[in-house]
Amino acid sequence: MALTFKTKKPITLKSGTGVSLSVDGKGFTEKDFDGTDKSNVRISIGQDVSTNASVQFNQVVLGSNSLTVGTGSDALVFSDGKIVGDLQFKNNLKTTDSVQSIGNLTYTGTQTSTIFTSSITSVTQSNNTGSNIFGSDLDSHKHFFTGSLDVSGSYNLNQYRPLVKNISNDDSLSDKSQNDIITEYATYTYFSNNSPVKSYLRKSFVHTGSFVNSSTSRFSAVTASAPSVLSSTSEDDFMFFINGMLVENDALTIQQISTNLELSLDTNSLGYELSSQDEIIAFGKFNS
Repeated sequence: MALTFKTKKPITLKSGTGVSLSVDGKGFTEKDFDGTDKSNVRISIGQDVSTNASVQFNQVVLGSNSLTVGTGSDALVFSDGKIVGDLQFKNNLKTTDSVQSIGNLTYTGTQTSTIFTSSITSVTQSNNTGSNIFGSDLDSHKHFFTGSLDVSGSYNLNQYRPLVKNISNDDSLSDKSQNDIITEYATYTYFSNNSPVKSYLRKSFVHTGSFVNSSTSRFSAVTASAPSVLSSTSEDDFMFFINGMLVENDALTIQQISTNLELSLDTNSLGYELSSQDEIIAFGKFNS
């Protein structure tokens, strides 16, 4: 005779995340058992969890010699002596020994170091006292910047006296600084603005006068106007020749009347007068 024991209150089995239930091979989500049901009940967790099994927990994979966290491009693989993938620290990271990077090492924040030493083809060392082996004396050379260099303060160049401290873009050169190097723009603009001086200094033309009277000759020409930075045009800017003989400037005066330049001679000082047959040549700063 078989004895059957029935529980006063049934046992309720309910499936959950990662756990499945079945009775005689037929799955269910929730069922009560009071001891009268002789069916075989199987509780499964969806994967083999034996000692030699490869157990996976969501996105954590433990292999024979590595541990993988995450999937795709965000995965981190931990294996003997190395970590493969992008590793981000949201808090401070402190090491008590040396750190060696086989690949690229990129900082997205601020790097602070008591001593910073790097070596490519040469070694540069910077100390927190402000001294710098890079260019610390005139014998240091062959150091190159391949990009741009921004200097917020002054700089000294080759210990030149007086010290060259700045690059100036002052196109008027009004600072008159002994410590500034001017730019190409400032140089070009300054000389462009002063081109009237250059043009005036280069003016040199010859005209032949016509007889007016015994002491006056007239030239159909206009004298050049001097720039404001130079003295006004006067008889000192001309030479006058009568029949090839140079007339001294203290024996003549000139006057611009409309489009004509009139030459007046002090015939008493010269000791002779003009005649209609005389050739009078003027050489100097005419406008054209």
